[in-house]
Amino acid sequence: MEHFDTSKMVSREVVKGVHGKFVHSPHMTMAWWLIEEGAQLPEHSHEHEQVVNVVEGTLEISAEGRKWTLGPGSVLVIPSGVPHLARGVTECRVIDAFCPAREDYK
Repeated sequence: MEHFDTSKMVSREVVKGVHGKFVHSPHMTMAWWLIEEGAQLPEHSHEHEQVVNVVEGTLEISAEGRKWTLGPGSVLVIPSGVPHLARGVTECRVIDAFCPAREDYK
């Protein structure tokens, strides 16, 4: 077992205005995001199933011709391979789970 203290981890900016801290296991990645108001993640897709959990603020996600506005307590499951994009409507904190592990975030 490994223990991590996310309050002591250094975040990195993966896209302008999108800052993440990451914990990896052999089979999954957890990401703690701080997304600035107005920051945008361009449309992308990946092999990883993604579970998005908004903790604070408002996040907008678009995929498959639909748009979801997510607030605290909202969870969205994005299947593997589905193109999607996101925008911080307000500054927000989001916790994502990815499976399999995200090698690109290591």
